[in-house]
Amino acid sequence: MNQSKKLTDGALLLAIFIVLLFITIFITPIAIFSAFFLPLPFIMYASRHGFKPSIIFLIAAVALTALFFSIFSIFTPILMGLGGIMIGTAIRKDFSAYEALARGTFGFIIGLLFLYAGSQVLFGVNWIGEFRTIFTESVEMSTELAGQFTTEEQIDQFESTIQTYITYMTNLIPVFLIMAGFILALISQWIGFKFLNRLDKRELRFPPFRTLRFPKTIIWVYFIALLLSFFVTDTSSMFFVIIQNAQVLLGAVLVIQGFSLIFFYTHHKKISKAIPVLFIILTILFPPFLLPFIRILGIIDIGMNLRDTIVKKR
Repeated sequence: MNQSKKLTDGALLLAIFIVLLFITIFITPIAIFSAFFLPLPFIMYASRHGFKPSIIFLIAAVALTALFFSIFSIFTPILMGLGGIMIGTAIRKDFSAYEALARGTFGFIIGLLFLYAGSQVLFGVNWIGEFRTIFTESVEMSTELAGQFTTEEQIDQFESTIQTYITYMTNLIPVFLIMAGFILALISQWIGFKFLNRLDKRELRFPPFRTLRFPKTIIWVYFIALLLSFFVTDTSSMFFVIIQNAQVLLGAVLVIQGFSLIFFYTHHKKISKAIPVLFIILTILFPPFLLPFIRILGIIDIGMNLRDTIVKKR
């Protein structure tokens, strides 16, 4: 009976995946929305039947994708499948929502690495090289337009600044990879929760954002990376790139913690939910001014247990 259930679920969910993939590839106007539903069949199958059957399900999805579309499309089920399976198996084992999110992020990162490596092997696409080329061409066009109004010295300074910025952004590709994996996992897991709650009568949900608290280790690692950045100045060294990525990634984590504190405080004081949302919008609009402030809030919250102090003062 159990084997029959696995086969039935597998056939149905594979069919759903192929339909979603068809929509994503050929119906451009809604592709950006349908793409986020691609991990759903993997999440549902893994949450019902576990890890090993899900790997077979993934292999079948890859084979069908190659059969109905093309060999070059197989990276889509690999990407969506690895992330979806990691989320689904975490749900099956009753892990917390945040742990499932972390596992899903890891799965999507592995999938993105497959995509990155596969595009280089099969298509000869060097993403870092393409990134540099696009920026360089943009700089050359801007320089030509500005050439009539600026001196040669100003143009050289502008080009030097842009090249430094390009190098900086290229070095942060690992962070962009992690962020992309996180966003894919977050949206996919949220969609998965909605469908599993309705179809399997479960009660899956993320805890309120205001309850999010990262471990104190985050602060120590952040300050160590910050300290090392003063001593490691060789921009061409791998160690410099690692420190740079660690600073940006951990800084983003502390910003998330800061926003969580604002949500906690407004909820505790029974202030309108519009206030923390406004903080987020203003931070996006004016990051140079507000991001450091939010990051400091995150550091204080983690390091000094600020929430406990707020609760005791009530």
